[in-house]
Amino acid sequence: MDDLDRRLLSLLRANGREPIANLAHRLGVTRATVNARLRRLTDAGVIVGFSVRVRDPSEASAVRAIMLVAVEGRSTRDVIHELRGIPAIAALHTTNGKWDLVAELSCESLAAFDAALGAVRDIPGIRDSETSLLLSSATV
Repeated sequence: MDDLDRRLLSLLRANGREPIANLAHRLGVTRATVNARLRRLTDAGVIVGFSVRVRDPSEASAVRAIMLVAVEGRSTRDVIHELRGIPAIAALHTTNGKWDLVAELSCESLAAFDAALGAVRDIPGIRDSETSLLLSSATV
């Protein structure tokens, strides 16, 4: 994969439905070159599909956050079980390093977010946590 392929993929990440003629113009190459590159990247499995991303209308007003969680000793399984019972936790991941778990939170209001934080803090076995609100999202 060369620089042209990377630039093409970047344009497609921003708009997967961009017409071939526009892509060619923006990249300074012919439509045939863009078609050939797309075919090669698809055949090689680099591009696995094209899709449309739709914003959930309720997401615009949601309070979203990432919480890093450190667990005491060998209580990770019990902590995960308790965290799964908190509706505000949209996803939960194990990790390595200082933090043992990463939780993605989504709440309809700051009051609900505060309640979710309180529920997490009440879970036995959590040694420490750090939470960051997600202010905006950048497309990749």
